[in-house]
Amino acid sequence: MNSAPIRANSRLLGKAPLRLVPFLWTLALGLWGLSRQHSVWRDEAATWQVARRSTGDIWQMLAQVDAVHGLYYLLMHAVFECFDPGTTALRLPSVLGMAVAAVCVAEIGRRLAGIRAGLAAGLALGLLPAVQFHLQEGRPYALVAAGAGISTLLLVAVLQGGRAVHWLGYAGTVAVCGLLNWLSLLILPAHLATLVWTRARRRTWTGWALASAPAVAAVLPLILFSRRQSEQVSWIPPLTWHMLIGPAVLLAIGGLGALLDRPHTGRLSVAAVGLPLLAVPQLGLLGLSLVRPLFLDRYILFSMLGLALLIGTALGTATRAAGPRHPRASAWLVPVVVAVAFVALLPQSLAKRSPDSRVDDVLAVATDVRRLKETGDAVVFVPAARRDTALVSPDAFAGLRDVALVRGPVASGTLKGEEADPARIRAAMLAQRRILLVTDMPEVARAVTAERDKVKTAVLKKHFKVVADVQVRGRRVTVYERIERPDKR
Repeated sequence: MNSAPIRANSRLLGKAPLRLVPFLWTLALGLWGLSRQHSVWRDEAATWQVARRSTGDIWQMLAQVDAVHGLYYLLMHAVFECFDPGTTALRLPSVLGMAVAAVCVAEIGRRLAGIRAGLAAGLALGLLPAVQFHLQEGRPYALVAAGAGISTLLLVAVLQGGRAVHWLGYAGTVAVCGLLNWLSLLILPAHLATLVWTRARRRTWTGWALASAPAVAAVLPLILFSRRQSEQVSWIPPLTWHMLIGPAVLLAIGGLGALLDRPHTGRLSVAAVGLPLLAVPQLGLLGLSLVRPLFLDRYILFSMLGLALLIGTALGTATRAAGPRHPRASAWLVPVVVAVAFVALLPQSLAKRSPDSRVDDVLAVATDVRRLKETGDAVVFVPAARRDTALVSPDAFAGLRDVALVRGPVASGTLKGEEADPARIRAAMLAQRRILLVTDMPEVARAVTAERDKVKTAVLKKHFKVVADVQVRGRRVTVYERIERPDKR
């Protein structure tokens, strides 16, 4: 059998900029439909409105809320200082971060399983559904994935005989990731499992311990301080059996990929790196969630790097197996499989680039407020967090009196501002002729529990009538008019 096409293709791939192909591929996937039809959902709205504050105002806010995202907000503040705030500036750091992660995955795969496996792994990462969702998200999780890729690549370099200076980069990268999201420290036990699997030398263990300790120490104050703000995650539901289906499927796929890599204890392989990177963060977060509900897949998005490594290695193994008998076909196996996967996932890819892929859209409802408001109207928000619409689109709310608000978000150092006590809110609402209520659509609304929100709802129901009601992309704007004269109680 003529193996010349395989050798020629290998030489071509070896000369080609391997790092550039996954980077450009992931960048293209990220830029495709980046604005999501000019929509922004509630989590991104938090980034948008906080990043537009001054550095001093951000620090003031972090003392009370969202300290866990402090470094990310400061980074996005710098981005918004350099570029006009908008959906592109909001999401481009995530696109670039995931592109860097794809480069790291490709390089790890190349080092451990060959050029084709590395290329396949780098291309596969951007196609994973969870990655496609957060690839265009104005939140820190894609940047954490980039850091996870860099730190894992540094670990592999050390295990392959790299220099001690790599540990300095490792410590710094893990620390930065931890400051972006301290749950990313779950990468440390994943790397620990790799060291156990490969029977690392004592010198390597010492280097890892000396690098990990300062990284954890740098993040520990944030962990302890953020526990004071634990109410922010009180909405996360406890673990249920159906929540375990996703991790179980991922682990099963990862296990199959590891079998195709034919791992052996004591050998550095893709399985020794990718399987712990996939499994340990998933299992670790499940364990933490038994103590306090914390299980959200975005917190461990970086574990998808392990899945991409295992998928890439499976393709690389298939290519090598087909090579001797079908040299020409094997040369095209990776691009063909990637193309087929792209087509198969196209409906889902389009759905994730639609405004309907998120729970709500703060910009769409602002457009309706602009259209429905009249001179002298008031506005209330239920819950108060829905004020994010006005914070992101202040022009749409110009002229409306926020009758429940006492101190704005910037002045109060909060995300949603400080509202008056229920009695004052009731009196202020009863003095109005027309009120616009901005709230959630019934399908996504949670039960009203705050006393202030109960008062708002009760006053509108008893003393006002609905004259207009618009629901769009998870949000709702209802216009109310007084049933009786304002001076009556």
